Amino acid sequence: MFNDLTTPLSFLATRRSGKPRDMIAPGPDADQLRAIVSLAGRVPDHGKLAPWRFVVVGPDRRDAFAALLQAAYRIDKPDAGRAETDAIDQFAHQAPTLVVVLSSPRRDSKIPLWEQELSAGAACMQLLNAAGAHGFVGGWLTGWAAFSPTVRDAFGTEDERIAGFVFIGSPARPLDERPRPDMGQILSFWQD
Repeated sequence: MFNDLTTPLSFLATRRSGKPRDMIAPGPDADQLRAIVSLAGRVPDHGKLAPWRFVVVGPDRRDAFAALLQAAYRIDKPDAGRAETDAIDQFAHQAPTLVVVLSSPRRDSKIPLWEQELSAGAACMQLLNAAGAHGFVGGWLTGWAAFSPTVRDAFGTEDERIAGFVFIGSPARPLDERPRPDMGQILSFWQD
């Protein structure tokens, strides 16, 4: 437990996603990755269902991942051009570490599906926080591949969905701050 709230509050106030294409080695080693994923599992989880899973695509599997993405993309776009296929290869090989997060709901549970899906999203966010707390940077991406049944089937089942591709590594340069929402636009107080 933090005794000095300045540290966790400063961390949260400055947390920033990194662009996976700008991430370099080192990424987390196996023990660090286990610790990061363990922390990612500490999210709100009504019913204690753990309605999410984490699949690591190791460095030795990135070429196979690229081939999977290419095949899945060509199902809908058989005439894909070089720029598209190069972008797919770049996606598959960016950042030292890739974790595919699956929303894995328990449909036989009384817990609403929406709550289970929110828990999977929280697991993605906590994965980013845990990576940052370990000194790394993370980026959570989706895109067409997250919605491809072919890609999903390579990692999970028909009942699951890809919640995101979380890339983890070290920043190649300091992260830029981005504009944040105006509090007047996102915060209100309910009144009668």
